Amino acid sequence: MKSSITKGWRPLLVLILLLVIWEGAARLFDIPAWLLPLPTQIAAEAFTGYSLYTPHIMSTITLSATGYLVGITVGIVVAILLFRIPFLQQAFYPLLILSQNIPVIVLAPLLVIWFGFGMLPKVIVIVLVCFFPVTIAALDGFRQTDRDMLYYLKMIGASNRQIFWKLQWPHSLPSLFSGLKIAATYSVMGAVISEWLGANKGIGVYMTLASSSFKTDRVFVAILLIMILSLTYFGIILAVEKIALRWRSQGGKVSDGSTHS
Repeated sequence: MKSSITKGWRPLLVLILLLVIWEGAARLFDIPAWLLPLPTQIAAEAFTGYSLYTPHIMSTITLSATGYLVGITVGIVVAILLFRIPFLQQAFYPLLILSQNIPVIVLAPLLVIWFGFGMLPKVIVIVLVCFFPVTIAALDGFRQTDRDMLYYLKMIGASNRQIFWKLQWPHSLPSLFSGLKIAATYSVMGAVISEWLGANKGIGVYMTLASSSFKTDRVFVAILLIMILSLTYFGIILAVEKIALRWRSQGGKVSDGSTHS
């Protein structure tokens, strides 16, 4: 326990050191605030300008959470279909890879043309950046199923559906949660990009307004908010992962005990 606490302080100490170097270098070389504001100036703006960015935070949270939930649902469903139906995997897996080679910032204006300025094109942008890591992680998890257990279930006459839900799905959870954590951080990025398209509220809007008026300290405040949201989402998924994997482990022990009895 003491060792983990000690290790947890190391990144914080490095961050503090970097901020001190940043502050000292900016003052030493007299860098203008519009070019590179001091960390103390950014912190002051974050505290004094609280009322300016608070409405934008809730808008980004709503948008990113909606897109994330839709994106991971699509990602899991696509992974299951590709894994259970080999023909679909052979036909669509290359297209799945190619879909990630299109820059979202280029695709976003087309979505506005096709679907207007409402919430739909923004959610689609987030779905596009979220579903892919979930799909790939789930597919990898399905393929890493224990071969001995797979042969055993086939030998005792288990159906493909039973094998999937009783063996392959539970064994894919560690890999799946890796994809979910990556998608969680991508969802905030996707939300900010989609807000650049013409939203009324959101951290992306706040950042755009600050950048156009050369309020560089506010731009850094927006970056800080994005980082905090991403880390919060990551932490939530990490907590859910621990609960789910602990429940799976306990379920496996109970199952083994009942088998031996």
